[in-house]
Amino acid sequence: MARIGEVPAPAASGDVLVRARARAALLPDLLVEASRVANNVIAGWHGRRKRGIGENFWQFRPYVDGEAVSRIDWRRSARDEHLYVRDREWEAAHTVWLWSDPSPSMLYKSQLAPTSKEARALVLTLALAELLSRSGERIAWPGVTDPFSARNGAERLAAQLLHAPALPARPDLMPIRRFSDVVLASDFLDPVEETIAWLDQLARHGARAHLIEIADPAEEAFPYTGRTEFSDPETGDKLTAGRAETLADDYRRLYIARREELSAWCKRLGWSYTVHHTDRPAAQALVAVHLAMSAEAGYAMEGSL
Repeated sequence: MARIGEVPAPAASGDVLVRARARAALLPDLLVEASRVANNVIAGWHGRRKRGIGENFWQFRPYVDGEAVSRIDWRRSARDEHLYVRDREWEAAHTVWLWSDPSPSMLYKSQLAPTSKEARALVLTLALAELLSRSGERIAWPGVTDPFSARNGAERLAAQLLHAPALPARPDLMPIRRFSDVVLASDFLDPVEETIAWLDQLARHGARAHLIEIADPAEEAFPYTGRTEFSDPETGDKLTAGRAETLADDYRRLYIARREELSAWCKRLGWSYTVHHTDRPAAQALVAVHLAMSAEAGYAMEGSL
């Protein structure tokens, strides 16, 4: 049987301590990689400021009929024949919650990709922490840290993860409230109804989520032929197929259907759903998520989704 992909032994052991040590060993190198990725995209990165209630000046814009006359900036308007309004910058407190799936299935790495799903998810999460921290945003990891603001946010987040011996497969999202962004990096291979039930509390609390599906190219292409043994990294169950290629069409249909159903559900909520393959540059996913977070779809001035 040709080996196309594998999951390291700690995933099958079920030993929480072994799993935590393996993750901790990865973090220093991944933090360096995250910093490199962040530096590659920093030129196009900007804060998510917008006009609203606050003290700081934002911009002058033309006066619109029906607005209160008291909002007109007469000094600016005196410069030409138009009336202008002075907008202030919106200063509502924002927190961005970051999470990377620690489940055993994320350890998978095929010969078609240079890195495992877990490593890529952590790089993206730490790179996002780096960029958000530089922009003055508050960041947090559910179940690991409370929201904080610091220029070295990625390093602080990595340090907290190093000392977190047990990360739940699905953290408690109850503390996350309105006016928060939540970035979730996972393969989202669980049944869609279970994922939706878990994330529904975010929608009910008025938070806005951005899902990054981390996919190994072999998982999507199903390049298996002949006699192949498949192993479930979560349970250890095994399935041996005499002619794996006969399963390809049904597998691909179910794999894509799961993605499309979850993506459609996110779209109805005004959330974003980004698919990132581990054989592609991490910066591509980072830019896509940044654009989604900067979109006006969430956080209208009235606070609606």
